[in-house]
Amino acid sequence: MEENNQVHKRRVRYSGKYPKKFEEKYKEHDPNKYADTVARVIEKGGTPAGMHISIMVDEIIDFLQIKPGQTGLDATLGYGGHTSKMLEQLNGSGHIYGLDVDPIESAKTEKRLRDKGFGEDILTVKLTNFANIDQVSDEVGKFDFILADLGVSSMQIDDPERGFSYKVDAPLDLRMNPNKGESAIERLQSITQDELAGMLYENSDEPYAEEIAEEIFKRNKNGNPVKTTTDLRNVIEEALSFLPKNNELKDIIKKTCQRVFQALRIDVNSEFEVLYDFLEKLPLVLKPNGRVAILTFHSGEDRLVKKSFKEGKRNGIYSDISDVIRPSAEECRRNGRARSTKMRWAIRSDLEI
Repeated sequence: MEENNQVHKRRVRYSGKYPKKFEEKYKEHDPNKYADTVARVIEKGGTPAGMHISIMVDEIIDFLQIKPGQTGLDATLGYGGHTSKMLEQLNGSGHIYGLDVDPIESAKTEKRLRDKGFGEDILTVKLTNFANIDQVSDEVGKFDFILADLGVSSMQIDDPERGFSYKVDAPLDLRMNPNKGESAIERLQSITQDELAGMLYENSDEPYAEEIAEEIFKRNKNGNPVKTTTDLRNVIEEALSFLPKNNELKDIIKKTCQRVFQALRIDVNSEFEVLYDFLEKLPLVLKPNGRVAILTFHSGEDRLVKKSFKEGKRNGIYSDISDVIRPSAEECRRNGRARSTKMRWAIRSDLEI
């Protein structure tokens, strides 16, 4: 009889009645086995560890009007929640291509969707940036519908090893693909103080951009550069130490941390440049009467999408575009991360370009 050499892996132990750290929430990491636990977290308005709750799913499905036999593109695969719902609309006939630059999460998502029964005949996952939609279209043809859900997913924010959150200590990375490009640690070493202040203001309208940039460079000069998420949070707190010590200070520091981490993430991943490329190429890869929906999460993204769609409508490239659409109050209650979401859509005309 053969000996079973597989080592049993014990779950992470934690103190207290409930787990607090990301790695301790083993039930939330296994939604199929612990569906009741996951449902309770969602009902309370939280996002289970390792998950991402897709936003405005009904509004997107209603607009895209997906029909069996069509070809679609999820330009930002993420957790695959939108993709799954779009695949259901195809009813087994047609194809969706899902793009993502994150090798860690895209592999998990592909397995999740395969386990749901979506095979290679109906779903193809590509590890590429959505700025490359022209290359994908050259390979597979034009699309009947396209979705882009911009920004960072909950499972990336919540995983402390990824360095996206100011709430837990980790190396300050902020790259969507941790195997490519310059990390935030390296970026803060290669940029000038004026460039950093300008970037913080441009990417997230940061009102304390100059004070924060000055504090970061003070640390650099003292041989104590920012290397972790905690380092950056401490720098922000120090930069804001001139503010009155009242009940509002804690909230000001929290919101400043959110803006600064966002601004750095946008810069490290060239998110605005990528979005520019995507919007410019979008009309070239949509079929006549093809539909596109885009979700944005901050004013910089929304301004770019709004401007592009308006110019396209004025030039006859789009036959119709929407005003901004917000998630319902009920969705925001169930998912606090939906509050900043804006949706815009456009319909491709039959004008040749």
